[in-house]
Amino acid sequence: MRWYFTALIVAVALAAAPEAAQKRRPLPKKPAPKAAEVQPKTTTPEVKCPSLIGMGVKTVRSFCDVPAGRDPNEGVVIAIPPHTGTATLTFDLHARHLYSEDEMKRGKPYARYRAVIGVLTMKGDLLTRGAVEAEFRTANDLFDRIGGGSGPGGLKAVAPAGREPVIVEIPANVEQVSLLGETLDAITPAGHETAVMAGRPVAIVSNLLVEYKPAPAKR
Repeated sequence: MRWYFTALIVAVALAAAPEAAQKRRPLPKKPAPKAAEVQPKTTTPEVKCPSLIGMGVKTVRSFCDVPAGRDPNEGVVIAIPPHTGTATLTFDLHARHLYSEDEMKRGKPYARYRAVIGVLTMKGDLLTRGAVEAEFRTANDLFDRIGGGSGPGGLKAVAPAGREPVIVEIPANVEQVSLLGETLDAITPAGHETAVMAGRPVAIVSNLLVEYKPAPAKR
């Protein structure tokens, strides 16, 4: 019987050995925490404005002429910060009106505008277009007045009329875009105008903003 009990003890020990070895196995490592997702930022971009009109007395915005043309280097050039994925450029487009006190006194102030501009890469690829329509009858139809002029109250004659928000999707590999005027259809006391020469102001732009996810810093 002694040999029986000895064999039984050995058998139990052998059966328990794998279980003990299993308990001594190291625990699996926890996965490394994921990097925090990059949050989008909104900023006012750097802008090269060929013809800066000035600051609005009501909105305190900076207003810039958008010239007609085909060469992106001659337009309103906007720098897009280094970004991951698609960035979004937004701005307000206005008609360009020349305010005249004399026309107001004569009762012939009516004007109507329809302007179209293009948003292009610096290689000349069209990303999108923006258009604005506006009518003028009284000073209340103006979006704002520009300070720093020689007119009554120190105001400039040129003024933004109407407001059309424009949203542009900027590809990841684009670092600059340009705004250029394409067409202008204007009825003013001076007559009906449709032809646009290169360099001629077509519209006014303001409130430029860029929303983007910052690109990783280069090592």
